[in-house]
Amino acid sequence: MRRLWIGLGGLAGLGTVALSAFAAHGLGRLDPAEMRMMQSAIQMQGWHALALLATGLWAPNGGWLTQAAGAAFAAGLLLFCGAIYALALAHLSVGPLAPIGGTMLMIGWGLLAASALRRA
Repeated sequence: MRRLWIGLGGLAGLGTVALSAFAAHGLGRLDPAEMRMMQSAIQMQGWHALALLATGLWAPNGGWLTQAAGAAFAAGLLLFCGAIYALALAHLSVGPLAPIGGTMLMIGWGLLAASALRRA
């Protein structure tokens, strides 16, 4: 699973850079509120790309809690950032997916912390 979390982190990081460039150069049609949404989602994606990389690096030491953290980060990224991108770019509201995704991201951090404290 170590390679999975590092691979997903790398892909999320790649997407962060690509979306940042797209937002800076190709999204002139967005109003300021939509641009703030994009910037917020891009920032969250970047931070959680790093979280996935850290999860992959810690995976050999952290046991099942680390694997659960990686799954929570991956699901949270898709749900939270995906919902924000859909709203900002397509005016498509996908219901409670953003708060569910945000909750998954928080759970991921808690699980990662628990994996470190358990092994201390």
